[in-house]
This record gives sequence, structure tokens and C-alpha cells, in this order.
Amino acid sequence: MPLTRELLIGGKHVPAASGRTTEDINPYTGEVYATVAAAGPQDVTRAVDAADAAFPEWAALAPFARRAIFLKAADLLDARGEQVAEIMAHEAGGTRPWAYFNVALAANILREAAAAITAPRGEVLSAQEAGTLGLAVREPRGVVAAFAPWNAPVILGVRAVAAPLAAGNTVVVKPSEDAPIACALLVADVLREAGLPDGVLNVVTNAPQDAAEIAEVLIADPRVRAVNFTGSTGVGRIIGTHAATHLKPAVLELGGKNAVIVLDDADVDYAVDAVTFSVFMNSGQICMSGDRILVHEALAEEFTRKFTAKVASLRAGDPAHPHTVVGPLVAASAARRVAALVKDAVARGATVLTGGGEPEGTVHPATVLTDVPKDADLYYAEAFGPVCVIEAFADDDTAVAVANDTDNGLTCGIITENATHGLAVGRRVRTGIVHINDQSVADEPHAPFGGVKASGYGRFGGRWGIEAFSNTRWVTIATQQAHYPF
Repeated sequence: MPLTRELLIGGKHVPAASGRTTEDINPYTGEVYATVAAAGPQDVTRAVDAADAAFPEWAALAPFARRAIFLKAADLLDARGEQVAEIMAHEAGGTRPWAYFNVALAANILREAAAAITAPRGEVLSAQEAGTLGLAVREPRGVVAAFAPWNAPVILGVRAVAAPLAAGNTVVVKPSEDAPIACALLVADVLREAGLPDGVLNVVTNAPQDAAEIAEVLIADPRVRAVNFTGSTGVGRIIGTHAATHLKPAVLELGGKNAVIVLDDADVDYAVDAVTFSVFMNSGQICMSGDRILVHEALAEEFTRKFTAKVASLRAGDPAHPHTVVGPLVAASAARRVAALVKDAVARGATVLTGGGEPEGTVHPATVLTDVPKDADLYYAEAFGPVCVIEAFADDDTAVAVANDTDNGLTCGIITENATHGLAVGRRVRTGIVHINDQSVADEPHAPFGGVKASGYGRFGGRWGIEAFSNTRWVTIATQQAHYPF
């Protein structure tokens, strides 16, 4: 029997005003896992009403009281590993290791947000007028519109709301239609159990065909004062345009076309293990996944042989199996899209080293290609699936040029035993994140996370997240009376 979940507005679970619902489909079995409310514009307005009404009290709540809620929520989430593994397998085809990784990192995001609540915020300023004290203080913006994606649903669902709430804002979150429970309803359950007051966090689920309208209505509401979105670059452009139209700041964490560079001084066996993780964790459905593996020509033959053999041995299929590495993609259409990218590349001269072929339902085989030409769609398009391309390079200049030959700029891994060499190369790669002697997939809750170019702007994490969702206000206190000319 499918689960049934309603909207969360003002601390109450309520149906959509229209009474409509939408199905939450298991991507591996094709069965209906849950039925959730399908919100319309009227429901969005109700959610913003609730968030706006809750804002003054939440913003004024003592920091230590707010911090206690976040710390309790982190502990509660840590205890829900089995529940999260079940939900993620059914909603998004997530494997058990990926689900437990989501739980651990999301809990630490909550703990870092708790720490940020009581961290110093502001500065004492020099003042021109005698006897005046100047202050720059951080204050919450108001209601924040948050959009959470399906691919790392608990991590990114928590990240979408943690910093805004920690800064003293209230939130209306619109989760992905592909994982509405893990993205938001589960997160809200945990925070409410920890003591989050009614109306501070509201969840609006919707049918896929209504997504554009729901997003536009939410962002356009004048009481919404900031926006955060994690997802594809294409949709991010639309969200960013809506935010700019209404003069609202936005944090956009978008797609990537990430390179892992294996320099000539790398440990090949370590590089093989690192790159395998980078490409195939969560079946490549991570914005940080390594699409392009650039290997120095001195190591290319050995690396390619060992890497291809390891990839060919990866278990694919049922996400519930404890040894599955490559689970299903989020939908059959996603698997067909990945297969089309591979087919187009082969038609234009690329060579498949392992994998390829047609997907089995939503499961696409782990695939490695080489000799992919620039006119192939895969050369520039984000794969967002279990596919990568190996390319050899002769020198650092060539590696940097290839790594930068993309509109995106999220992350990069540089494998080397020489940190000085790695840093020299890393400083030339135009990404928001670079990892020396590591692969491209990494996230820590206190670090500034985000990209450049078409990978978006703004930063989540640590004090940068608090700054993104708060205003700087200039306050002066005159300790003596001023003298005016008239």
C-alpha cells in the first residue's frame, strides 16, 4: 500500500486546496511508492502566509534555544539510517552506502548550523563623528524560498533549509517531484520532532507539470526575500531570472562538467580507486561527479587498463542489494538520455572500453569511453550518469586547457604525490572547488561550497551560508549629543 503524505503548512499536514495528488514512483520497480499532495498557487500563498507569520518570533528566539533544536535534530537524524535507506531506495534508487552517507553528512550540516547560530556575527566600525559607536550586524532576511533536488535528497534537503533557518529566517521548501519525502517531508519531520516551532519550515509538494508555476509564484511573493536552488544549470537559469526580476538575492548551485586530472607523479592504483568513486558513486548522479578523466600520457596505458577492469567488475542493479554500486537512474528517461549520449559519441568516433549498450529499465551499465571528439554531445554535456571519458595529455598546460574547456566550473580533483605540483595546477583550473591528491566528489558542512561560471554563484556552508541568508545592517549609537549647523 503506497504511503500518503500531505503538505506541511503552519505546522499542520494538509491536503492541497484542490484536493489533487501526484505519484512518487520507485525508479527501479516502477511501482508507486507514495502519493503526495499536488500543490497549486493557492497553497504556495498559504505556505508563505505561515512562514511570514512565524518569522518575528523565530528571528527573536534566543540563539541558544535555536541551537538546541538543531543539535537535537542532528541526533534524531543520525538514528534514522534504516528509515532513510528505505526511503531513498524507493524514491531515488539510492544504494544503502549512499543513504547512510546522506544521513551522516546531513546530520553534520545541522551541527555546523547549530555552531553558526552562536558564532559572532558583525563588526565594530570606526566612526567619523566623535562619541559615536558604529556597528555592522547580520540580521535575517525574512522568508526564504528553497528548492531541494532528488539526487542527494537528505543532504541537499537539509542544506536547503539549515543555513536559512540558522540565520533566523523562515522557509518554504519545494522539494523535487522525484523524492519529495527524503528531500523535505522527512527533514521537516526531524526538525519538528526536535522542537522547531510551527510555521518556521513549510513544505509544498507538487505534480511535475506544475513545477514551473509553483516556482514562479513562490519566488514572486513579495514576502519572500531570498532564494536558494540546487539543480541543473538549465532550471537554475530560470530560477535566477525570476529572482533577479523581483530583486531577490539567490544562491544557485548548479551542474558541473568536472575533471579529475591524474598527473605524471600520481600513484596509479590510488588514482584508479579515487576516480572510480568519483565517477560511479550514486551512479554518477552527483553534481561533482567526474565526467572527464585526464591522465598524463606516461601513465595512460596502465591507468586505463586497471581502471577499465575495475569498472567492469562493479555490481549494477537492485539498490537494496548490499553490494550494488551502480543502482538505477532516477527515471527511465534519464537512462535513455545517458545511452543516447554514449551512442552519439560512438557514432562520431569514440571507443567504448567497457559498458555501453542499452539500459535495462532505469539501470545503465557503468561505461568508460575514450577518443570522444569535440563534436560529440558528451564532450560538453554533463553526463549525470555512470559514464566517463578518458583523455591522455602531454603536459600541465594541456591538462589545464582541457579542464577549463567547459561552461561549468564546480569542482576538480588532481591526483598527485607532489602537493606543490598539484597546487600549481589547481590554481589554474577555473572551478569553485579543487581537491589536491583527491577526486572531485567531496562536501564538508563548514566549507564554502559552490561553483563559478555556469555552475552558479553564492556559497553554502559555514559562515558563508549564514552570510548568504542574512543582511548586513549599519547601526550607530551616539554617546553624546551632536552639533548641527542649523
